[in-house]
Amino acid sequence: MNRQISIWKFVIESFEKNISVMLLYVLESSGSSPGRRGFFMAVNAKKEMEGSIGGGIMEHKFVELAKEQLQVTSNKLSEGKIRKQIHDKSAGKNQSGMICSGEQTIFLYKIKEKDIKHIEELISSLEKNKNGALHLSSEGILFNDSPPGKDFEFNLMSEEEWSYTEKTGYKNHLYIIGGGHCALAFSKLMCSMVFYIHLFEDREQLNTVEKNNYIHEKKIVKDYSELKELIPSGENNYVVVMTFGYRTDDIAVRSLMNKDFKYFGLLGSKKKIEKMFDDYKKEGIDENILKQIYSPIGIQIKSQTPEEIAISIAAEIIKVKNNG
Repeated sequence: MNRQISIWKFVIESFEKNISVMLLYVLESSGSSPGRRGFFMAVNAKKEMEGSIGGGIMEHKFVELAKEQLQVTSNKLSEGKIRKQIHDKSAGKNQSGMICSGEQTIFLYKIKEKDIKHIEELISSLEKNKNGALHLSSEGILFNDSPPGKDFEFNLMSEEEWSYTEKTGYKNHLYIIGGGHCALAFSKLMCSMVFYIHLFEDREQLNTVEKNNYIHEKKIVKDYSELKELIPSGENNYVVVMTFGYRTDDIAVRSLMNKDFKYFGLLGSKKKIEKMFDDYKKEGIDENILKQIYSPIGIQIKSQTPEEIAISIAAEIIKVKNNG
């Protein structure tokens, strides 16, 4: 999120210095396109830039195009044009110069004074970790603080008539249950991946919780059974249980197993988890519910240290997030 803020602040700072600035925004992407939907960057007339639309020769081409257009007093591009890029040299037109396959549609727009108020409101919303709605069209930029129902929506009628809406702020929430050494290493890694991170622990004044400055919210609970009321179901919610022992893991899992999450994982040895799940089956808990829990958690890379464990869990979460 800090990266997004830095791009928008770069736009504001350039404009305040009377340096014209161009916005480049990926509105849609498919296949193996390096620039995913929501990627964006800004280029100013001093040839300074911030952000990325995917890198490579395609980005270089668009950056150079933006630089050229910023030197022209009158140009139609500044009115807000979209350009489709096809990453295939056999394409009849709109070739990006890349061969990775896939497509992306990019919006090029010269920032105007009427956009600044909306960008400032967007920055304020991002800094407060709030959600809102960014609207882009050939007319420019609009922002309001009412989050849309979808994370992204692109409606294309023609190259001149189209609309793009994006839910701003954190789209994904990560709930870490347990605040030990693994949680500290995991939080440090995940804070750079645009997740809003919640941490729950039942031990007061735990050193690793006090040292954990990578999360957005910390909460000490009297008992992990409270999680049933504290963590909501949600298709953008990811839950990782990594408490200090079998008993507390059991309480946390029981509190959450009937909820629907994008990802629900349990850290622990294979033997421990087998015993826990055998007990659940004997109690009559539906096996389909248990199959939805990633356990043992993480990509199997024979992790040993907290940092290695964190990498294995993060890799599994990224796989689920990107592949469904």
